Formats: sequence, structure tokens, C-alpha cells
Amino acid sequence: MESTSVALDREAYDLLRSQKRPGESFSQVVKRLAKNRRPLASFAGAWKDLPESTVRQIQANRKRLRELDEERFERLMKPGH
Repeated sequence: MESTSVALDREAYDLLRSQKRPGESFSQVVKRLAKNRRPLASFAGAWKDLPESTVRQIQANRKRLRELDEERFERLMKPGH
């Protein structure tokens, strides 16, 4: 099998390595990650059959996560942090 070298910066290498499963080669990781992508449109309607209470809980959780993100951002932007 033909092979080709690819140069990655350290961050990219660490990200790729973090996706590697036991016994899996880097080529196998790249193939698995590259071919398992679904178009965003394929998720349209995925929640249509969820109970309304579940949808409300998801929305509440998303709102709280946004609030926590904003609070963390504000803390990190304070001088001296």
C-alpha cells in the first residue's frame, strides 16, 4: 500500500492522537473521522417526536450553559486573571 507523509503542528497531532483507539493506526483514525460526517441537514426533524417536557428541559439546559459560558468569559476577561 502506498503511503504519504503529512505534517501536523503539535496541536493537530495531539487532537488526532486523542481520537486514536487502542490498536488503531493513525491512518485508520483519519479514515474513520473523515468518512463518518453527516450533512447537518440530515438532523432536521430529529427532535420532532420528543415530548414537550423533554424539549423544554433541553432548552433550559442550553440557556443555563450559555449563562455559565458568559460568566466564565467575564471572569477570564478581568484584569489580573
